[in-house]
Amino acid sequence: MIGVAIIGAGIGREHLAGYRALSDQFAVRWLIDLDRARATEVAGGDPAISISTDIAAALADPGVDLVDVCLPPHLHVPFAVQALQAGRHVVLEKPIAPSLAECDLLEAAAQAAGRQVFPVFQYRYGPATAALDALIAAGLAGQPQVASLETHWNRGPDYYAVPWRGTWAGERGGAVLGHAIHNHDLLCRYFGAPAAVSATLATRINPIETEDCAAIAIRFANGALATSSVTLGAAGDQTRLRLVFSGLTATSGDLPYAPAMGHWDFVARDPTRQPEIDAILARPRGAKAGFVGYFAAIAAALASSPGQEVTLMDGRRSIELVTAIYAAARGGKEVALPLTFGSDFYASLLPEQDR
Repeated sequence: MIGVAIIGAGIGREHLAGYRALSDQFAVRWLIDLDRARATEVAGGDPAISISTDIAAALADPGVDLVDVCLPPHLHVPFAVQALQAGRHVVLEKPIAPSLAECDLLEAAAQAAGRQVFPVFQYRYGPATAALDALIAAGLAGQPQVASLETHWNRGPDYYAVPWRGTWAGERGGAVLGHAIHNHDLLCRYFGAPAAVSATLATRINPIETEDCAAIAIRFANGALATSSVTLGAAGDQTRLRLVFSGLTATSGDLPYAPAMGHWDFVARDPTRQPEIDAILARPRGAKAGFVGYFAAIAAALASSPGQEVTLMDGRRSIELVTAIYAAARGGKEVALPLTFGSDFYASLLPEQDR
């Protein structure tokens, strides 16, 4: 049984539901939040969960194996490093760090402690991505060619009433860092490492400091191309992905926060191969979805059966792509990846006036 301490009762509420769905593998022992009343409400009177306002209480508990950091972005690295130094594995909400330099700090702390960091990218898990994985494994997808992504969500005054949101000091970035990052992770999972990025960012929807719109073009190391359209000014919340491989085209539905749980269409480029695709899609898979699938992969990794979990390197790649997007937008030119120490914005994504 893996003992868990959740730090932050906001998105931590959803994490708790995921752990409870895997009660044979996880036991949540602590819920830490500065708002004790909110933490108590989220715990729902569960006598097995202790409530505190101080992470030290959880770190003093030898039954805690995993610390789940669900705090505002500017607090992610300090609390993750504290947990690692206390000998705990860490679940770390996105974005894992506000810069590549702080990713380096995380990597060093994890190596020194001999512990793992699991970035939160739960969009990877669900029946649709399990189906695509099966088609790839069967050799029916072929090579990545072109993709288009839409992260078209609606965020207004109520959302930004939380003081740290929309600020460089609190969020460390805008829609690219805090919203589209999930879709970009999914894209890179299937298309591989980005090699070059160009981008235009704008603040058009809300009176905030950070960007809330973006138009992004990505070229991958394998030659594939992708475009990503991002706005927080849509009429509703919709996420769409269209992934074109040499052998088939995969098109998602429009579920905003769990695209892998919705219906996807998988269409063969060669119509004579469609029966093979349909036969694989007809096989039952029983894939765990969203946070449940994400936490199940962590349990497997900690039980020496790795392969499906999100790794610290995946999280670093997500921050590297965000960094390249900001560098391309501010510099008005294509930016090549991978980025190296000393690259533009390696130490901070913040504009000069906010550093």
